Amino acid sequence: MKRRLLDIYDALLLDLDGTVYRGGQAVPGAAEAVQAARENGTAVRFVTNNATRSPVDVAEHLTSLGVAAKPTEVSTSAQAAGTVLTERLQPGDEVLVVGTNSLADIVTEAGLRPVHTFTDTVKAVVQGLSRELVYSDLAEATLAIRAGALWVACNMDATLPTERGELPGNGALVAAVRAATGQEPVVAGKPARPLMDEAITSANASSPLVVGDRLDTDIAGAVTAEVDALLVLSGVTTAADLLAAPAWLRPRYVAASVGDVCGPAAGLEIEAQRAWEVDRTDHLLTARWTGNGSAADELALLRALCAAHRPIDGGEIKVRAEDDATRSALSALGIARTAVP
Repeated sequence: MKRRLLDIYDALLLDLDGTVYRGGQAVPGAAEAVQAARENGTAVRFVTNNATRSPVDVAEHLTSLGVAAKPTEVSTSAQAAGTVLTERLQPGDEVLVVGTNSLADIVTEAGLRPVHTFTDTVKAVVQGLSRELVYSDLAEATLAIRAGALWVACNMDATLPTERGELPGNGALVAAVRAATGQEPVVAGKPARPLMDEAITSANASSPLVVGDRLDTDIAGAVTAEVDALLVLSGVTTAADLLAAPAWLRPRYVAASVGDVCGPAAGLEIEAQRAWEVDRTDHLLTARWTGNGSAADELALLRALCAAHRPIDGGEIKVRAEDDATRSALSALGIARTAVP
């Protein structure tokens, strides 16, 4: 019997938006994948850079979408920031909170005292996204940081995806404080290590698999934590993005969605594929289908292309298709190709 990813790893560290759900709907197969993991004895952790909601809120939201979740299965960048603060401060120290009430609650749970105004007794600033932030919040943080307070950012996501489009994320607001202080924060969320370590420890995992849709946070976070990753193409990252990414930012596996963790691991790895031949010459990949009449799998072609093209610094590359099946697969993947001579 072919081994599933669920049989190889003892925990799934699942990103949320773009991986488990998109907008107000669960990704097809996500609920079944989570249930299969639990039945298999594989730990599940929902790992999110979103610092605006508590684990209880996140679990309730997932459950409302049909993906059963418990608060203890949620790891947020706010929790990771709380751990960073606990490690560096003394019990009862004052922390200036720039963020939501749930972030202030985490500071309290860490044995620290949340405040919202700078005084010379403030020892740290913790910054997370809140849609209610105003200029005075950033001003108070700036004063504290310039006075020498520890600065912890929950995450550095530049944008926040919404139904209306991309809005400023916490990273954009962190950039404003950075410009005003000339300082750099300690980052808790993906791709930094604290959140990844928090999730791995919570799951008591020795061989976790990160599953996510973003190269810059999910896959980079797996690289930082030195664990394997599955990139799913149900969210932000496209096939063309993956092909252009540098070798160090490549996941071990690539699949259409999180539901593929229930299937065999064989064939999901980025490596040469039996039914596709790919030759490389400088910045040109020449691909051909050798499947002898069976259905052409475009994701298998993507894996073969990525195996042949592993740039040090990333960069665009053209692909030449030698047959109609390859041309059709490249079109489905959205990958640019050269005209056939």
